Amino acid sequence: MKDNFYLSLQAEIEQVPSQNLIITIGDLNAKNGADDSGSDRMMGGNGFSIINKNRERIEEVYTSNDLVTGSTLFPHREIHKITWCSPNAVNQINHLLIDGKWWSSLQDVKVRRGADIDSDHHLVTACLKLKLKSAVSSQNPQPF
Repeated sequence: MKDNFYLSLQAEIEQVPSQNLIITIGDLNAKNGADDSGSDRMMGGNGFSIINKNRERIEEVYTSNDLVTGSTLFPHREIHKITWCSPNAVNQINHLLIDGKWWSSLQDVKVRRGADIDSDHHLVTACLKLKLKSAVSSQNPQPF
């Protein structure tokens, strides 16, 4: 089931036109850990917990699509990194992936605890600052 999920995610990403911004956020069940050695382009050094097998799966997705894990880029206290509490551990398994061309648009990614979202996971939020070009060209103006 896990392999099918990541294959489906890869298939969806491949369908997105290359000029579009890709942001994927959700429960990927991947524990990236705090060690970013060998993958610092894709993951910041501010992860939490130990790694698991799903890290290998998500690493394939972000490496082949030039995605960056935004949820590990910003230094925060552990309470703002923990996305899910199991009976025996706290985990950072919900992540935000963003197109590598746009990663500098991220201002912050962190967990908002206490949001009433009817889930046992905590809400992951992102703050982005985008600079977009106008859809109307000055030489050939067309209505929207």
